Amino acid sequence: MVLVSVVPALLCTILIFMDQQITAVIINRKEHKLKKGCGYHLDLLLVAVMLGVCSVMGLPWFVAATVLSISHVNSLKQESHCSAPGEQPKFLGIREQRLTGVLIFTLMGCSVFMTSVLKFIPMPVLYGVFLYMGVSSLKGIQFFDRIKLFGMPAKHQPDLIYLRYVPLWKVHVFTLVQLTCLVLLWVIKASAARVVFPMMVLALVFVRKLLDFCFTKRELSWLDDLMPESKKKTEDDKKNKKAEKEAEELMEEEDEAETEAGLTYTGGKRGRAGGQKLNVLKIPGQTCCGSQEKVACARLNMEPAQDGKNKSNAETAL
Repeated sequence: MVLVSVVPALLCTILIFMDQQITAVIINRKEHKLKKGCGYHLDLLLVAVMLGVCSVMGLPWFVAATVLSISHVNSLKQESHCSAPGEQPKFLGIREQRLTGVLIFTLMGCSVFMTSVLKFIPMPVLYGVFLYMGVSSLKGIQFFDRIKLFGMPAKHQPDLIYLRYVPLWKVHVFTLVQLTCLVLLWVIKASAARVVFPMMVLALVFVRKLLDFCFTKRELSWLDDLMPESKKKTEDDKKNKKAEKEAEELMEEEDEAETEAGLTYTGGKRGRAGGQKLNVLKIPGQTCCGSQEKVACARLNMEPAQDGKNKSNAETAL
């Protein structure tokens, strides 16, 4: 009997490990600007100890709740106050404290003694609260943003960083692969074969490796990177501004070099007769004849003739 229980125990271990670590990675993202350090190994150790205690006492398992954890972090966000109309508030960080966590689990424990009151809460209200928590946690998730691109015209698409470097059809292919895997996991979880659900979650690692044959590393770095979308976009904007500034400085240096060489261009000057505009390019040249140095100047005039065609003449002078 002990040997037979090894297989389901291994499946549960895989599922709990991935559930705990994925939730911890999402919560401890750099964009949340958490000041306190993360403890992935310590959290996993505490979860393992609590699972053993709950199993012996016949209590429900204490595992990570991804949606509840994300909603908890979102509720503790700090944003700046907007003074100017139309100004977007800036994210300042998370209120890191223990009070809300203690109160949440205290109320959960007290709910055992409140069953006579809680039974009057309609089930649609509870489902509505859970639905709101799930939908609100979808904001900022790249997968959900890419799904919305299917029914969005090109001119109405937001300025997403991966759309700058990856073709739209490849973005759709990557999204379809993810959506297919999600549907398969949901079907397996809802069917009689749900016992193999942890193994199917583990199989997603091999699906991700197969995508290396369909996409380049550069494309996957934009579509499947741990760096947040906002941070990648900010860094890319800084890089583009730096490139534009360098190009402007290079053009200014070229203009200064042409000025030092004596190349001058005058556009839109009025001619002597008829008041027509002329385009004049003066190119001075230096020639040495004996001991004296003479300066040669070439003048190129282009002016419209009466028949509508451009008329040009050139003259040189010493």
